[in-house]
Amino acid sequence: MVLLRRVIGDALRARRQGQHRTLREVSSAANVSLGYLSEIERGQKEPSSELLAAICDALGARLSELLREVSDTVALAEQMPGVLVPVQDEPVDTTPVAVRKATGRGVHQVSTDGKVAVQVRQDSPLKATLRTSRVRGGDRDVVCAA
Repeated sequence: MVLLRRVIGDALRARRQGQHRTLREVSSAANVSLGYLSEIERGQKEPSSELLAAICDALGARLSELLREVSDTVALAEQMPGVLVPVQDEPVDTTPVAVRKATGRGVHQVSTDGKVAVQVRQDSPLKATLRTSRVRGGDRDVVCAA
C-alpha cells in the first residue's frame, strides 16, 4: 500500500536536497522544529495543509507543484501490479515501463513516466516500500538493483 505521507516526505526531501539545503535551514525558514521536519521527510508524520504550505514556501516551491508531483507518483504506483492491491503468483511484467524481479527480500518493481521514477519493494502482501526520484534530462533508463 502506498502511504501518502511517505510520497510527500520523499518529494520534500528531494526538493531540499536538490537545493543543497540542510534540514536546519528549511526548518528555520518554515518555522517548524527540525525533528518534526525530519519525521515528515521520512514519512513518519503527515503534515497539515498549513504546515505543508509553509515548508513549500521555505523551499521556494508552489504547493500545487509539490502536490502535482505527489499525484504523478501515486498515479504511477497505481499502474504497478501489487502496489495498491496484493499480487499472488502473477507472471513477471516485462513491459518497458515496469520491471519486476523476485529477490530474497521481496518483489522489486520500477516504473517511470519520463519525469518521475517509482521503485517499489514488496516485502509482504500488506507491506511495500516506495521510493521516488526525479528523472533528469535524457536519463530515462531505470535500473532495479536487488
